Amino acid sequence: MFKKIITIFTLTLVLAMGTFAGNTEAASTVASNKIVSSANNLIGIKYRYGGTTKAGFDCSGFIGYVYKSNGISLPRTAAGMYSKGTSVKKANLAVGDLVFFNTSGKGVSHVGMFIGNGKFIHASTSKGVRVDKINDPYYWGKKYVGAKKVANVQVAKK
Repeated sequence: MFKKIITIFTLTLVLAMGTFAGNTEAASTVASNKIVSSANNLIGIKYRYGGTTKAGFDCSGFIGYVYKSNGISLPRTAAGMYSKGTSVKKANLAVGDLVFFNTSGKGVSHVGMFIGNGKFIHASTSKGVRVDKINDPYYWGKKYVGAKKVANVQVAKK
């Protein structure tokens, strides 16, 4: 009986720790100029459905690649990324925050990274990695869902 209780307690502890293991992204720190530079260096790379490399990116593959190259691991999909981190109001966006859009009519389906001055960088299906305005009245402004802080992006000191 005692052995059974210890086993159940141990399994419960392992499961509880596993729940928090995926939530370590926010503890990671990266300089804002470094993460934006990493993303900007990929402008022009073509869109590729399911793409996670410089051969071609989809939106979440691009964001995952940029963050991973800066030591931060994120879920593979836009919806998975949206399920992590801390919500950020649009008025409080900071460089490095992830911005999410509903482009399919079925919830979060697109992700980009806020780079300041009302702009975000993302992998566009039509033009590959590019920069657009979050409040674009013709498309992105109407599709905006929300934003998340998934890492501690620090403004670089000059």
